[in-house]
Amino acid sequence: MRRVLAILVITATVIVSASAQRYDGVTVDRYAMERVGDSLRLDIRFNATKLDIRNNEVAVITPMIVKDEESIALRSCGIYSRMRDIYYARNEHLSPTTDADMRFRERRVPETIDYHVVLAYADWMENCSVVIARQGYGCCGGKLWSESETLIERFPYERYIPEMIYLRPEIEVVKTRALRGSAYIDFPVSRTEIYLDYHDNKNELRKITGTIDSVKNDRDITIRHLSIKGFASPESPYDNNARLAKGRTAALKAYVENMYHFGEGFIDTSYEPENWEGLEVYVEHSTLPHRNEILAAIRSAREPDNKERFIKSNWPEDYRYLLDNCYPRLRRSDYVIEYEIRSYTKPEEIEAIMFTAPQKLSLEEFYILAESYDQGSDLYNEVWEIAIRMYPSDPVANLNAANTAMLKGDYTRALRYLDKAGDSAEVLYGRGLLEVLCENFDAARPYLLQAEKMGLKKAREVLDNIHNRWIVTSDDIEKNK
Repeated sequence: MRRVLAILVITATVIVSASAQRYDGVTVDRYAMERVGDSLRLDIRFNATKLDIRNNEVAVITPMIVKDEESIALRSCGIYSRMRDIYYARNEHLSPTTDADMRFRERRVPETIDYHVVLAYADWMENCSVVIARQGYGCCGGKLWSESETLIERFPYERYIPEMIYLRPEIEVVKTRALRGSAYIDFPVSRTEIYLDYHDNKNELRKITGTIDSVKNDRDITIRHLSIKGFASPESPYDNNARLAKGRTAALKAYVENMYHFGEGFIDTSYEPENWEGLEVYVEHSTLPHRNEILAAIRSAREPDNKERFIKSNWPEDYRYLLDNCYPRLRRSDYVIEYEIRSYTKPEEIEAIMFTAPQKLSLEEFYILAESYDQGSDLYNEVWEIAIRMYPSDPVANLNAANTAMLKGDYTRALRYLDKAGDSAEVLYGRGLLEVLCENFDAARPYLLQAEKMGLKKAREVLDNIHNRWIVTSDDIEKNK
């Protein structure tokens, strides 16, 4: 299910018309107005070939910027009959246009007149209008007629408001979660009994019981299963290590069962006689003098006892270092507590959980809460910011978080989220919107076109609005059909 959110996208003050407008023989094919820094630029493409100019007349077309009582006449375009053109060529001081204006003889008017003017921007021009004034002058220089039409009603143009798509996550029928940890319980040499006062065993055992208690005492949570896996280190014969790993894991299971009285089969155990994988990781990140040789030995096909003797005999100093600094950490018990969390359906309840224990919420519950807020509000955005922290790898969470980042103008973070959101039509659409926000319109089009091909109709709407509100060539429009 999709959800759309309207946001403000184009911040540049630009307007473009794609359709022609006719003013009594004068057609405006296209126009564009843009503020660039302290300058204002106006481009108009006229067609005046159907303008009816009598033998002794002159038509003057003058764009004007108008705001309340303020106005400024811009460069004019004069179209002269043959006789008036000859007359004013001899009497330039009487001409209704100046050398700075555009001037054409009536029978020599090009099919299109490209009008361009740049002027200094003044504060009063904010929300101004652009008016096309037309005057006709007769043989004695008298004004015969005067008309005007509004070309642009308001500048800056009303900004384009596209729609941002939020995806609704799939419903998680059963919210199953897991807590994981490792305890480093010490045993006397060759013994499998747990001694509470031996080394730091009390604190290590509290790791396990503390993790269990953190969920067992929560009324919203039901513990379903506990698994324990014991590891021994590689020194001494393999068979003895297997005995120790198995016996010590069984002892830890018995300790937990005695503490909590879980039912039969609630705890399952497994063991690894020699933790070669952990040793390999440690050596790989070490600075041992014979690091590469020891890694090659660890990864070899030798039998475990032969492998251990080979390392010990060839690199005794490195072996002693591993024995003292690495081997104790290889002897550990990994545990996993699996549990279920009840579902939440009321927004007010979800809100309370979000601010106290957000890890208990499903993505769909975050969505339910977001729907209860005004779109784009601070609370709405906060929902998705918290959701992405809880589900950093989820494509839907990343897409929705990217939308929120774009709303806040954090385009760098939005791109980082989109990179983890997959390649669905909605994600391509989001990438297109990000480029639009950054005013990279050429970069936006391929994403939006692909999203449209994948069936997302909103992409065409954005493409059309880019074309209608930005300066584009006919080639640009044609290639995006």
